[in-house]
Amino acid sequence: MSYKKKLPVGVDSFSKLIRQNFYYIDKTDLLMNLLNNWAEVNLFTRPRRFGKSLNMSMMQTFFEIGCDKTLFDGLKISEEKELCQEYMGQFPVISVSLKGVEGQNFQEALAAMKWIIGQEALRFRFLLDSSRLSAEDKEIYRQLIEVGKGESGLFIMSNDTLGASLKILSDLLCRHYGKGVILLIDEYDVPLDKAFQYGYYDQMVSLLRIVFGNVLKTNSSLYFAVLTGCLRISKESIFTGLNNLKTLTITNAQFDEYFGFTDKEVREMLSYYELEEHYETMKEWYDGYRFGKTDVYCPWDAINFCDDLRADDEAYPQNYWSNTSGNAIVHRLLNKADSVTKNEIENLIAGNEIIKEIHQELTYSELDQSVENLWSVLFTTGYLTQRGRVDGRKYRLAIPNREIRELFITQIREWFRQTSRNDTGTLETFCQAFPQKNAAKIEELLNEYLWHTISIRDISGREKKENFYHGILLGLLRYKENWLIKSNAESGEGYSDILIEIPKSRTGIIIEIKYAEGAAFDLSCHKAVEQIREKHYDAILLEDGMENIIKYGIAFYKKRCKVLLV
Repeated sequence: MSYKKKLPVGVDSFSKLIRQNFYYIDKTDLLMNLLNNWAEVNLFTRPRRFGKSLNMSMMQTFFEIGCDKTLFDGLKISEEKELCQEYMGQFPVISVSLKGVEGQNFQEALAAMKWIIGQEALRFRFLLDSSRLSAEDKEIYRQLIEVGKGESGLFIMSNDTLGASLKILSDLLCRHYGKGVILLIDEYDVPLDKAFQYGYYDQMVSLLRIVFGNVLKTNSSLYFAVLTGCLRISKESIFTGLNNLKTLTITNAQFDEYFGFTDKEVREMLSYYELEEHYETMKEWYDGYRFGKTDVYCPWDAINFCDDLRADDEAYPQNYWSNTSGNAIVHRLLNKADSVTKNEIENLIAGNEIIKEIHQELTYSELDQSVENLWSVLFTTGYLTQRGRVDGRKYRLAIPNREIRELFITQIREWFRQTSRNDTGTLETFCQAFPQKNAAKIEELLNEYLWHTISIRDISGREKKENFYHGILLGLLRYKENWLIKSNAESGEGYSDILIEIPKSRTGIIIEIKYAEGAAFDLSCHKAVEQIREKHYDAILLEDGMENIIKYGIAFYKKRCKVLLV
């Protein structure tokens, strides 16, 4: 097999990616478009894992004085000779990522922020020898890089110094080089997200308002700034009085193709690795996002799946994107869902669209104020995408692809399991009805559970629907920790859906699940019990010493079920 470039799984350093010969989908056109259309402060909001950090690294590599210009050889931006002559390697660059600013309390987050800014400040130690800086300037710089021991962290700059730190750095670098500074702040909203989770949100808002206000507002040392994040935080929150801010969200057509992979780029990547036959699977699972007017794939997913396929041509698609986060926002939606919202979620999972008014400028403190705000956050963070604007702020929203649909289904199962366990009395009655052969009680309570959950309907394939109900029922039965419960276990001449062994009474229970297309409950129940007989699913139970065998066929359709005991 001929040599192929490595796939950049988790690589967000542009220089490392190029120098170590990783596969790179060329997004350097972003530089040309930015330079032709920049504002003094440019904010790009995109979901996580859509290439924000790599693009910021590419910008730093391009603009920074002393850059290795050969890194851009053969890339699109190298064709713009005049632009490269004027801008490449011509600016001092301050680049910080705030993704590491977190902690269970404000003091821990403060120490983390001092560490990040202190580390960046250390890159400019040559300022201590600058002939263009006064002794007072150098003393101020020393306050940024002073280290010590104590509760405040490794860098012991005062909180006042931290608030002015980026402004100080920009002033000193501008004075040293005699030209304006380019400021790059990646993941600017992560500190707010973490602060919201751990209860020190107001303190973090106050800190960022000071830091950003100092460096971004009326700063003559600034050439321009680029910020990235997931959410567009309200200007009243941290950008108070900032009139030079240009926000480019996922609804803007400008720059829409630079975060995410286009269909053409994915086809080229699959062709390069001789994996073209997996295109339809790649598209089904990871395409479907629409930024501005461009349809894109999630880069993290596309790269990871391609990498897995290189190692194993039969690799099954995984939830790569959703597994990189706790997906707390989906939990919030489910916990707040009334009957209308549940119906909307069911429609989305079925592949339909819902129409919602989107508010892209929120504060974290507003997220939980209404379900409508949660819809907006689900959209801006990539759990939903738009299929067109209706009018004004209203958009047709949809689940972008199979990966996110699977995520919703998984989260619904978990939410159902947690909420159902709040009523242990009902759950105990439900479980005990199985060994008691009380099919009527099972049916009554299971129908009640189904009525209050979110059903999976009209998704492709009977098997997928059966799997959903299988998961719901399994979650309920596993309340009985002293029962041995097997799922899809081999027994007799096949694999039974659910097998239960109750050692104390030597009772074995077999449950076969069917999806009742067109509400054909009786037919589906009889098919289930006939399958139990034909496949001899009781074999393993008898081998294990179960003396009393009970068999159930259960048919599901939307929010109803029927239980047949034999």
